[in-house]
Amino acid sequence: MNAGEFGFLAIGLVLGLATGAALVEVLRARPPAPREVRVTVAPGSVPQRRGATLSHDPFTSAPTGDLRGPADHGPAVAMAAASDGRTGVRSPGSPGGPRLAPSYRLTPAGAGAAALAAPPAMVGFRVDAGHDPIFQAMQRSGVSPAATEAEATSLRVATAVALMEAPTGATGGDRASAQDAGAGGSGAAAPFVPMAVDGPCAEARLLANERCEVAVHARAAVSVADDTFRSAQRTYDAHVTRSEEASAAADPRNVRRQKEIAQATFRDARSRAASPDEVEAAAREWLNEINRINTTVRDAGVTAIREREAAAAIAPSLERLALEADAARIKAETAESACVAAREAVADCVEAQVADEARVPAAVVTGGPGPADAGPRPSGPGSDEEGDGEPLAAALGAGQTPVIFLLLRGDAAAMTRTAARLSDDPSEQRRWQAALTELVDAVVAVAISQSALDFPTEHPFWGPFTVEQDRDIVAALSSLGFRYDGLGGWADERVPTQRDLSMALGYAGMDPMRIRHWPTEDEMLGLFADVTVAADEHLAGAASGLTLGELVAMLGRRADGLAMLWNDWGRVRPLLLEDA
Repeated sequence: MNAGEFGFLAIGLVLGLATGAALVEVLRARPPAPREVRVTVAPGSVPQRRGATLSHDPFTSAPTGDLRGPADHGPAVAMAAASDGRTGVRSPGSPGGPRLAPSYRLTPAGAGAAALAAPPAMVGFRVDAGHDPIFQAMQRSGVSPAATEAEATSLRVATAVALMEAPTGATGGDRASAQDAGAGGSGAAAPFVPMAVDGPCAEARLLANERCEVAVHARAAVSVADDTFRSAQRTYDAHVTRSEEASAAADPRNVRRQKEIAQATFRDARSRAASPDEVEAAAREWLNEINRINTTVRDAGVTAIREREAAAAIAPSLERLALEADAARIKAETAESACVAAREAVADCVEAQVADEARVPAAVVTGGPGPADAGPRPSGPGSDEEGDGEPLAAALGAGQTPVIFLLLRGDAAAMTRTAARLSDDPSEQRRWQAALTELVDAVVAVAISQSALDFPTEHPFWGPFTVEQDRDIVAALSSLGFRYDGLGGWADERVPTQRDLSMALGYAGMDPMRIRHWPTEDEMLGLFADVTVAADEHLAGAASGLTLGELVAMLGRRADGLAMLWNDWGRVRPLLLEDA
C-alpha cells in the first residue's frame, strides 16, 4: 500500500463518519409517531334523536310516556284530562312513571272529548282600514264637509308638508304634532299668514299659500340641519383638541424636559441638605415626581388614542351632515324663490284687478271702452307701464315724492293716510300701520348696513371727501366693528380711535397721511351726529320697481316678518308709488 492509497482510505473514513453522524441527527430530530385510536361508527349504533316532548326520553327507541292527546287514550283519560282542560306531560319527580301535570290550556274548562276532537269554530273579526291623518287634521282645524275644494287642498298640502318634515323615526305622538302644525297649530316653524283663498285671484293665492308654507318648513329644516352639523363639528373639534393636548403631554421631548427639571431640583435640594434625612426627603420628592410624570404620560397616551378614534368615527358622519345641510339650504332657496314668484303673481293679479276696477266707472260715465277693450293705461308713479320699469328712480330724478319716500322720512300723516286707504276698520288700520312701520324699519336697517348715508358738507372730517368716499370709510369702519346706529351715535357704544380710523382710511383706498384734520376723542363720539340715512336713495337703487321680488331680495331675512304686506302687496304697492 502506497501513500496515495492510504490517503484515499483516510479521506473515505472521515467522510463516512461525518455522513453517519448527520444521518443520526436527522433521525433523532424526527417527531415520534402519534398514538391514534380509530373508531368506526356503524349505521344505527347511536340511537336516533326523535321529536321529543317532556313526556318521554328522546334517546329511546320507543316512547316511554304519553305522546298522544287525551282523546287518543280513550274516554277515561280524555275525561280526566278534559276535567281540568290541560294536556298531560311527564313530571321529572314522578316515581312511578308518567304523571299528569298541568302545562297549558287547550280547551275551555268542562269541554269533553267531542269538543276536543271537533274543529274550532270560525270567529269573525273586524278589519280596520286605519285613520286618515289629513281627515283628522281637517276635523281638528274645524273644516266642515261643505268647505271649498281650494281650502281643503291647501290644508292637505300643509299637512303633507308637516308630515314630510317630521323625523323619520318619529312616534305617533310626533306625527300627531306634525299634523297639528300642518293644520295651522302652534308647531309652525316660522310665522306664516296665509292668504284668503277667494276672489278672482283665488288660484294664484292658493298656489302662493302652498309654496310659501313649503318655504317656511324648508327654512326650519335648514336650521335643524345647520344645528346638527355645527353640533357634530364642535364635538369633532373637541375630540381633536383633546387628542392634540394629550399627544403634546406624551411627547418624549416634553417628558425629557420635565424629568430634567425634576433631576435639577433634586440636585439642588441635595446640595443644600444638612442631614441624611433631608437627602432622603429630596430623593422621595424626586421619585414621586418621576412617578407622576410617568403616570401622566401613560394616561395621555391612552387619551390620545381614544380621542383620535372618536374623531375618526365622527368624521364620516360630519361629511354626510355637511352634504345634508347644503342640500337643505339649496332646497330652502328653491322653495323661497318659488314662494316669491307665487307672491309676485298674486300681486300682479291684484294690481290688474284694481286697475280694471278703477277704469270701469270712467268707462261707464264717458261711454268709452270697457276693461276688455284696448285703450290707454293710466300714467304716473303707480301705473303698470311705469311700474314695469323704475318708477322710484324716475321719481327721485324728477324731484317727485312718492308715498314710500315720505314714510321713509318719518311722515306720520302719510302713514295715517295710507293705513286709512287700506282699511276702514280702526283695528285693521292699526295693524296696517304696524306692518308699514316694520317695512320702513327694515328698509332703513338695510340702508345702514350698506352704508347708504348722507354726510354734512361743512363737517371738518367728512366735508373734504366725496359722498362715495365717505360711504367707503363707513363701510371700512363697519368691517372693523364700528357701526353707525342710525341715531347719530355708535352701535354698542364701540367708538374707534384715531388708529382705527386710520386703518379704515387705508381699507377705503385713501392715504391717511393726507388727512389734515383728525377727530379728537370728543369729536370721535359725535362723528355721526349730523349724518342721515339715505333710505330713499338706497331703495330707488336696489328696488326701483318696488316689486315683491326686488324687496325680498333687498331685505333678505328681514322680509320674513312682513307676510301681511306681501299677501296684499297688489293693493299696497300702488298706494306706495303714488305721488304725494
